[in-house]
Amino acid sequence: MLRISSIGVSIDEDKELIDIVASRFKISKSDILEFKIKKESVDARKKDTIFFVYTVDVKLKNERILLKNKKLNVEKVEEKNYILPKVGEIKLEKRPVIVGMGPCGLFCGLILAEVGLRPIILERGKCIDERVKDVQKFWKERKLDTESNVQFGEGGAGAFSDGKLTTLVKDTENRMQKVLEEFVLAGAKEEILYKNKPHIGTDMLVDIVKNIRNKIIHFGGEVRFESKVTDIIIEQGKVLGVEINDKELIKSDTVILALGHSARDTFTILNQKGLKLEPKPFSIGVRIEHKQSIIDESQYGKYAGHKKLGAADYKLAYHAKNGRSAYTFCMCPGGEVVAAASEDSMVVTNGMSKNARTKENANSAVLVSVTPNDFESNYPLAGVDFQRKWERKAFEIAGENYNAPAQLVGDFIENRSSDNIGKVKPSYEPSITLTDLRKCLPDYVTDTIKEALMDFNKKIKGFADSDALMIGVETRSSSPVRILRDEYYNALNIEGLYPAGEGAGYAGGIMSTAIDGIKVAEAVAGKYQR
Repeated sequence: MLRISSIGVSIDEDKELIDIVASRFKISKSDILEFKIKKESVDARKKDTIFFVYTVDVKLKNERILLKNKKLNVEKVEEKNYILPKVGEIKLEKRPVIVGMGPCGLFCGLILAEVGLRPIILERGKCIDERVKDVQKFWKERKLDTESNVQFGEGGAGAFSDGKLTTLVKDTENRMQKVLEEFVLAGAKEEILYKNKPHIGTDMLVDIVKNIRNKIIHFGGEVRFESKVTDIIIEQGKVLGVEINDKELIKSDTVILALGHSARDTFTILNQKGLKLEPKPFSIGVRIEHKQSIIDESQYGKYAGHKKLGAADYKLAYHAKNGRSAYTFCMCPGGEVVAAASEDSMVVTNGMSKNARTKENANSAVLVSVTPNDFESNYPLAGVDFQRKWERKAFEIAGENYNAPAQLVGDFIENRSSDNIGKVKPSYEPSITLTDLRKCLPDYVTDTIKEALMDFNKKIKGFADSDALMIGVETRSSSPVRILRDEYYNALNIEGLYPAGEGAGYAGGIMSTAIDGIKVAEAVAGKYQR
């Protein structure tokens, strides 16, 4: 197989890619035995000439012709696939237990099921279909179910997001490929295998998550919803099992903690049980909404709205004079800002998009880094207390009815409260309360955001438009806690307990969390290798 890189194709080109490659590299189309897009990205640096840039894998009848030409970006490659860990012929008296069914628990469970270890997955929330109903009820009727919401339930917090599948994790074992391929097998579009910025979308994730769950069950796994872990049984430094819903005991000497970043009550249990926890840095801030057309025009110029491009995105960062960093996070093109609370009397925002990304607004978090030095104590869960403080303030300031506090960018920059919305219609449900966001965020956060907005406006024309809308607060960028583990993924002082994924402080986002779940599954499987 040959890999051809750096193939630039004008957005105005209407030929099929295989025909372009055959013509450009003087290959007879009949000589192409296999043809696969390996990577696709957009080069929009020059707005008047936008290109797609491809890497393709081709199998030819005669490969030597291309390999001889040293001027071409051609190399010989071998197809590599993820290899499941081997466990041999074994019988387990106590099945592994996975706590949580977000991307980490889902893929940890899939690997363990595929190798025959028959995991039991415990999810405190409901199955995805029932969970969607509960979330919609909260958004429409302001009735929050603290066990079934944007944070808790089958699919985890990622099920109500843009479904981004990008990560900076270095992957030499093809785990990323395994995750993407499983998503495609479960119903995702094949383009996620090669797009530079792949995403699935909330609407498609619902069925995809169910299909992966059914595959786990097919391979002998068990999934139990509305099964909240209320205690972890530990004796003499070893895990012996978990208690469910204050009454049922499941015995196991292997428990994977695939917690989400919002499992605050579970963090409290772990701290009481003597696990080594530490507060970790994360970020807080707001969601900012613009008309998607403004972002499209800034990024794509005359090609804004082109059917081949879809909604434009962005990723921005700024280092402020006070030494703090501000950056955009989880940008949702053609999406909406959503209510993401998981505890009573608190306001939390997040963003999500459907697969088509056709909503009127674009939104992104604008976040500022905070560290344990900003917390009010050295308590391991001081970061949780910090989050709660600002979420509660947002709830109180917005009218104590799950409205979100909001402010126009122009008013924010001029240090005055907002009275009326402008051109940008807020997408947040239940509703917003116009106010001054300085009332529900630390001064160093709002000062940094104000400075960053002016810098971002130089990069994205219209970013600091006076009618752009900021909605608060976003506090769940990542876990405020890290559960310490060793090189074998085992909790430092508890044998058989495996902290994993975002809630444990080792990942962030769907892909890195899923990959960490696979790594932990491999470590667990390794215990049984002969």
